[in-house]
Amino acid sequence: MSKTALITGASKGIGKELAFLFAEKEHNLVLVARSAEALEKIKVEIEETCPVSVHTMVVDLCGASAAQAVFNEVKEKVGDIDYLVNNAGFGDYGAFSDTEWDCYERMIALNVTTLTHLTHLFVCDWRGRKPGRILNVSSTAAFQPGPMMAVYFATKSFVLHLSEALGEELKKDHITITALCPGPTSTHFGEVSKMSASQLVKNVPIADAKKVAALGYRAMMQGRAVVIHGAMNKLAPFAIRFLPRKWVTCLSAKIMRQ
Repeated sequence: MSKTALITGASKGIGKELAFLFAEKEHNLVLVARSAEALEKIKVEIEETCPVSVHTMVVDLCGASAAQAVFNEVKEKVGDIDYLVNNAGFGDYGAFSDTEWDCYERMIALNVTTLTHLTHLFVCDWRGRKPGRILNVSSTAAFQPGPMMAVYFATKSFVLHLSEALGEELKKDHITITALCPGPTSTHFGEVSKMSASQLVKNVPIADAKKVAALGYRAMMQGRAVVIHGAMNKLAPFAIRFLPRKWVTCLSAKIMRQ
């Protein structure tokens, strides 16, 4: 019997690659993003090449009731889902005080609140009734403070810690939660966030979104707690454990400068 995956932020980048990957494995899809045109294009392409159904939802996930609206429509029009991929998110590069509050409010709403709410809704729906798997897209930013992207780094740290904690809580319920932590990746994120101006992006290899998506998919299906893409990206979180926190923050500031 076919299973169904819900993917947020499915119109571009890692989310789009995950949509095609799930479809190739013959999983039905619920794709959520803000761009109706992009979603429709992906839906047509997938349904023409894979024996699956694709339900699209045009939703601004920064909205206060967005998660509940998505959940309600899924239950009404699709039924059960088996996999939840919380991929939608954004960041902004620049000094904290130079950025308008509205940007941070939307960032926290999307990266933290909606992700947590969707996770809660589907965990409560599954618990005691059926197994399920969740993939939360975090970042290598989760492992240290990030001057010039302070709020973004903090939101991704939240995602990582939430995923690890809930994964442990939900073992007995046969619900797995995986945190995918990519470094700089070939998506629209760098342009939208203005992060392409930083030394970090200028001086490190940029990962391929398809390869990152494939790693996340495998890790999710294996029930792994945390997966980091790239050898150098794996080294950094390990190395900073042995440094004073002040040094870590200063080093991060140098890397993140323009």
